Amino acid sequence: MDRRRFLGTLAAGLLAAPPAAESRPPANIPRVGFLSPSSLSDSRTSRYFEALRQGLRERGYVEGQTIAIESRWAEGNYDRLPGLAAELVRLKIAVIVTYGGVATQAASRATGSIPIVMAVVQDAVSTGLVSSLAHPGGNITGTSSMSPELAAKQLQILNEVVAKLSRVALLGNPAQIGHAPQVRQAKDAARVLGVRLQVLEVREPGEIDKAFAAIATGRADAVIVLPDSMLLDHRTRIAHLATRGRLPLIAALSDHAEAGGLMAYGPSIGDTFRRAATYVDKILKGARPGDLPIEQPTKFEFVINLKTAKTLGLTMPPALLERADRMIE
Repeated sequence: MDRRRFLGTLAAGLLAAPPAAESRPPANIPRVGFLSPSSLSDSRTSRYFEALRQGLRERGYVEGQTIAIESRWAEGNYDRLPGLAAELVRLKIAVIVTYGGVATQAASRATGSIPIVMAVVQDAVSTGLVSSLAHPGGNITGTSSMSPELAAKQLQILNEVVAKLSRVALLGNPAQIGHAPQVRQAKDAARVLGVRLQVLEVREPGEIDKAFAAIATGRADAVIVLPDSMLLDHRTRIAHLATRGRLPLIAALSDHAEAGGLMAYGPSIGDTFRRAATYVDKILKGARPGDLPIEQPTKFEFVINLKTAKTLGLTMPPALLERADRMIE
């Protein structure tokens, strides 16, 4: 190639390639923060994050053009959340979307002025995150589950599956700020059904095996797993231990059933994050978070893992199968 042709080719290439500045989001578009205790590499978390992004797209936002998203992931370590929340505050984020109670608490301690939209939070009122559902006040709004009927429903389902159900183990993480009200709700429901509840606290992954050893000693007939990011991160291990112990397992989140647990009954997390986008949209258009009522879950999922049922030697009642939204085979 002669010198003239080389220079012509180089100039054409420079004209065809967009300047580096054009590949970055415009500086004046709003930035939305996303704070999660989990890892983006986890398939379930990436689905939830995508549900939020899809919700924003449905409301006309285009990432990189009319909105930017800054995400921070604690990789299963709750102790990292305060520092990650502080990072988002320093970036002058317009609104922060939080996944779970611990992330919401970390964000609320990091800022009293930036709007926070919480998702997958248990009982935001009794945990002190907001003053009321109808008038949250302050800078926090979003969705929160205050549902004693959820624990009652899970116990009722177990009662249909397990003949003469008398003892149920409850697995939860006390570091989760919604842990205490969930345990109270479960105890109330167990009392009504005449079931003895064995509450086991798991603060870190190393305690999971010990908890199942205690479940075996307590001779539980089944196990309920409370919503918690750390427990979800180790859902495959939990499902394996439950199956090995011949324990029907039910959880609020469908990920546990997909990982090999017997059943899941609870709110649709994907739907919760899509609804979080509605709050983000309203706030970016001028609404104050304290004036936006907190919503309860409206869409619930009942999932049955038939492969696990077969492994446990269980015949699922036909009436229960008819009520299932999804069955894993």
